[in-house]
Amino acid sequence: MSNQLCLAHRGWSGKAPENTLSAINLALNHPEVDGVEFDVQLTKDHIPVVIHDYTLERTTNGRGLVRDHTFAELRALDAGSWYHDSFLGEKIPSLEEVLIANQNHKQLNIELKQMNSSPDRVLEEKVLRLVEQYDMEEHVVVTSFQHQMIYHVKRMAPQIKAGPLIYGMPMMLKEQAEHLGADLLSLCYPYLTPELVKHIGEWGYSIIAWTVDEPDHMRMLAHLGPSVQICTNHPDRWLEVKGSTI
Repeated sequence: MSNQLCLAHRGWSGKAPENTLSAINLALNHPEVDGVEFDVQLTKDHIPVVIHDYTLERTTNGRGLVRDHTFAELRALDAGSWYHDSFLGEKIPSLEEVLIANQNHKQLNIELKQMNSSPDRVLEEKVLRLVEQYDMEEHVVVTSFQHQMIYHVKRMAPQIKAGPLIYGMPMMLKEQAEHLGADLLSLCYPYLTPELVKHIGEWGYSIIAWTVDEPDHMRMLAHLGPSVQICTNHPDRWLEVKGSTI
């Protein structure tokens, strides 16, 4: 049986609309799911909210950019019926609501999303302040494709684990991680090889492998060792692969 950690990608998005409290709570309340990955960006009035796309059309009945709407305007939207009629009226959650929901103190992988780099670091500051307010420092990891955000997170709150999201296989991976002060690397799973996993482990970093949805791919990753966390839309498939009862 594999002993890798399992993170539900955008909540348990195979069973409920992504990045909603319904999807997130399904994962947080399941005894064999170890944590949740979700996306956070700022509203017009600087409230951290949980939504993946910069625009509203795909997962809500709204239109336009998330950042051009206030929190109250976003809360008036339906973020569930696109997935299934049974989720009509599902709301865009705030980060604060997710932190409050994490009663079981599972791992929360917060992906920071921002269209343009902000020199005043408002997103990083707002997120870190909430994490500290709810005493979640030990239960949060912060990731982002915008690696400068990770650099600043580690300097603003060095006690919080953080690391870059990486698609592909860049040169000087170790040097990048060291420059950022990273604790982990969040990597697109097809690029992971036994040799690379071994090297990353020797460098002292853990790995989040995303987004792994096919059982055959899960089985391959299960042989790479406990340092590789599985991030999937379908935690039930992973639990079947590793031989657990669900």
